[in-house]
Amino acid sequence: MRLGFGFLWHIGGRTAAILGDRSGNVAITLAVCLVPMILAVGASLDYTRAYNVQSKMQSDLDAALVAAIKQIDEYDEDKLVKKIENWFDAQSDKSGSTYDLTEIKVDKDGHTIRASASGTVPTTLMTLANINSVPVGVVSAIEGPATSHLEVYIVLDKSPSMLLAATPEGQVQLRADANINCEFACHSTGDPVKENKTGPQIAKTYYDYIKGLGVKLRTDVALDAVEEVLDMIDKADEDHKRIKVGLYGLGETITEVLAPTYSTSTARKKLSDDGSGLTSATSTVSTDFDTALAALQKRAGKAGDGTSANSPLKLVLLLTDGVQSHRDWVITGVNWTCLEYKYGTCIRFKSGAKWGLVTPLNPNWCGYLKDNGATLAVLYTEYLEVPLDWGYNATLDSSMSSSKWTSTWGGKLRSGVSSSTSRHDYIPIALQDCASSADLYIPAASEEEIVAGLSTLFKQYLTSVRLTQ
Repeated sequence: MRLGFGFLWHIGGRTAAILGDRSGNVAITLAVCLVPMILAVGASLDYTRAYNVQSKMQSDLDAALVAAIKQIDEYDEDKLVKKIENWFDAQSDKSGSTYDLTEIKVDKDGHTIRASASGTVPTTLMTLANINSVPVGVVSAIEGPATSHLEVYIVLDKSPSMLLAATPEGQVQLRADANINCEFACHSTGDPVKENKTGPQIAKTYYDYIKGLGVKLRTDVALDAVEEVLDMIDKADEDHKRIKVGLYGLGETITEVLAPTYSTSTARKKLSDDGSGLTSATSTVSTDFDTALAALQKRAGKAGDGTSANSPLKLVLLLTDGVQSHRDWVITGVNWTCLEYKYGTCIRFKSGAKWGLVTPLNPNWCGYLKDNGATLAVLYTEYLEVPLDWGYNATLDSSMSSSKWTSTWGGKLRSGVSSSTSRHDYIPIALQDCASSADLYIPAASEEEIVAGLSTLFKQYLTSVRLTQ
């Protein structure tokens, strides 16, 4: 403490000595130098403050346009202009600065709004140089798909892996059940369920038996998620004249369950009908994204600009676990020499001729739709690890380098990702690259996340407007 005060005393004394030196021009020189130093510091502080005000102004203007674009079909131009003015004034915290809207242009036919604002920010230390304010200005332009004609293609993965129990508790329950004793797509077969596997028949199908247990499967939860989206369409298009919805199953190819229609009630009926092919009563033999997404491209066609029913925007909501697979690829050519046992069951065999074909999808296949102008949103129903299943261990638990993702499917690893990454861990990377943008990809593991995820993506698209300037 003594050293600190002594040091300060020493510095203070030296400064006083310099300022008090009458024998030369030291004091004058120091005074002359202080002025530009103060101005430099003042300019830095004042321009930083002006930048912060400009950023706030931009945020306020963007928010005003976002609020207005949602009523562009309902309000006339004068009413929209007034709404923007009111919203801008209500949101603005001017903090001593002065700024106002300078121009507002509304194009109802093109569903766009453009506005600008400008103002001044008072300075502090720069007033020493007779600079009393700094001018600021911003411009914002916006267009909104929420007001346009839109076709929504809801695509549900129908692979056997979507028949996995939706929750960890459900998985434990099914594996512990003596009548089926499996957790992974165990009811994909149409065989009847027998008591303790060898006794009398107790259910016509695995689906009937599991449904009777009250265990929800991934596909059941996926349909709940679709219901949420239909509810949102009802609210967004109360007259059912602007937004169409279509339902599709994804397997060996695309199966059109319902062509795009304005009738959400018709869509709901399909969701509860086992004969539609969307429920947990059925699954496909394989999931071939390459052929399925190409087939969907032909059905969806090119996206329009949304200005009319004949030129709708196109949104694809893809709910999937992202795995390119076929049952035969897992069981064909297997060397049944067991490499690892656990709890008396073999969980890893020696080799399989086609195990390398089971991989994440190639994101390039998503280009079939994106290149046609469609927006692609992806809900990844996370492929839960199944460490006691030999098929999982032989395929998705293996590395990308051991797969045929590149040689057969034409995939290219994202830059910076190691080829030793497991195929399971690469799935979310591939699906992120599949989506049209980062904010249109959501991973979901739990039942609640899956149900909320699809509607979140739809809302993200419907209410997210594009700020073009």
